[in-house]
Amino acid sequence: MLARMLHAICIRAHGGPEVLEWQPVEVGAPGPTEARVRHTAVGLNFIDIYQRTGLYPASLPVIPGREAAGVVEAVGARVRHVAPGDRVAYVSSTPGAYAEQRVLDAAQLVKLPDGISDEQAAAVMLKGLTAYMLVRRVHRLRSRETVLIHAAAGGVGLLTVQWAAHLGARVIGVVSSPDKAALARRHGATEVLLTDEDWVAGTRAFTRGQGVEVVYDSVGKATFAGSLDCLAPRGLLVTFGNSSGPPPAIEPLELARRGSLFLTRPTVFDYTRTPAELARAARELFDLVQRGVLSVHIGQRYPLADAARAHADLEARRTVGSTVLTVNAP
Repeated sequence: MLARMLHAICIRAHGGPEVLEWQPVEVGAPGPTEARVRHTAVGLNFIDIYQRTGLYPASLPVIPGREAAGVVEAVGARVRHVAPGDRVAYVSSTPGAYAEQRVLDAAQLVKLPDGISDEQAAAVMLKGLTAYMLVRRVHRLRSRETVLIHAAAGGVGLLTVQWAAHLGARVIGVVSSPDKAALARRHGATEVLLTDEDWVAGTRAFTRGQGVEVVYDSVGKATFAGSLDCLAPRGLLVTFGNSSGPPPAIEPLELARRGSLFLTRPTVFDYTRTPAELARAARELFDLVQRGVLSVHIGQRYPLADAARAHADLEARRTVGSTVLTVNAP
């Protein structure tokens, strides 16, 4: 089969949003265990920004993007679980989603139930599987535990707030504006604190000085020390993002001095390593979305070709909920 000339967003040099260029690319036929997917919607995530800036180094040029939804166009000879015409979504350990079409390992694809739209899937796959990892695998959240969630009105944060509340936890959210505070409250946060307040003191006051069992921190450098200060003895800090820069190094003895704390830095790909793990996580995620337990809040949409503006808005905290890059049929 001849390769097809399509378009994608390419990065040829690390830098600001201006390095995202809409360019023609060649998309070939899938190999024996691969599939070619025509994208209809692409998810925007901070990991895309980290790759664009060089915080997460990559060989250039590169097409960014880790999650998308669309339709299978063709499959390799050894692929059995999806077929041409299937609606699918994926989270990929390798970039390449900012494209009209791409070829990828078919094992990364999950079929979409009828009750999940392509835009919902693109908005929820990486963020939703991250929330699943946080509250179901990294720490199996229990009823009446108290947790602190940074960026609680963001894509991952808002889903994690809802999932934690569904499990019966008391949720403290930290957000950057009163509007975002109202959004976090509507989605299940018990208490919401603002970033320009003393949120450590607010957390201590809310927990009557005890601290929280878990902090979910996607912000990184700016919040790392304060997150440790919010933990109860034997509490767990889950640092899983770097929107303000990477967290600083910490001496293990510092964890002992603060009450025998635990610290982990997980990635969703290590919790969906096998097809069985991925299928189980996706089933639980899609079930909660279809039942209305998780509301997929798509705060804004941009054409894929306008990805630079989407990146600029995300970095400037002008977005709420999830962001979707829409793709016209090539």
